[in-house]
Amino acid sequence: MKSVVVVSGGMDSVTLAHWLKHEGHDVRLVSFDYGQRHSKELLFAQQCARDLHARHDIIDLTNITRLISRSALTSHDIDVPDGHYAEDTMKQTVVPNRNSIMASIAIGVAVNEEADHVALGIHAGDHYIYPDCRPSFATTLERHAKVANQGFLPDDFTILTPFVELTKGDIVARGATVGVRYERTWSCYKGGDVHCGACGTCFERREAFDEAGVVDPTNYVTRPNYNDPRDHHATLLELRRVDDDDQSMS
Repeated sequence: MKSVVVVSGGMDSVTLAHWLKHEGHDVRLVSFDYGQRHSKELLFAQQCARDLHARHDIIDLTNITRLISRSALTSHDIDVPDGHYAEDTMKQTVVPNRNSIMASIAIGVAVNEEADHVALGIHAGDHYIYPDCRPSFATTLERHAKVANQGFLPDDFTILTPFVELTKGDIVARGATVGVRYERTWSCYKGGDVHCGACGTCFERREAFDEAGVVDPTNYVTRPNYNDPRDHHATLLELRRVDDDDQSMS
């Protein structure tokens, strides 16, 4: 099996690449420079490729950065929000149509290289804020790929999203079983020298290690204590409601 894996350099996509390699896939990595302020994540994507002895390309999308700049990740005029990752302020980190753009290019690579799958590291913790991380997105994307490339993809081609129903803590626990070195991943949207520890993605990273019972090797500038606007159980129930509503509309 050959899989084109979209790898940002973050915990989820790096774990995905390691997991698929462990499961016997021939992994081929693609990453994207879309002008994100935390572009240093791409250095960690390169490290992942070296660790897995996998082919890897970083695709330059910086010529469209100004066209998708209504996001804290692509505009320095919008601050990356601090606080819990489930707060509404995290919507400032949504990049217009990002996953569709990246996945579409990855599908093109898969067609060109006769791959069996395109793999995305989307997970349940992203469903509340990011519509392009929900199960219906992956289902629709797969249908689109087969229609757009009829006769040029294997009949059993799939968009692989093995983490789509998992929490980030579940992903860390799974990664630990296949030897992922999480100090070789990057999460912080602020893109400083070390993880800030205060933004939503840093908060989510810290919470994931705690949930998984895995030692967090990350160096943070600060470790503030936030009062979760909803308790953990309530948050998961809300994520499930979003998924159910989303599916009913598809």
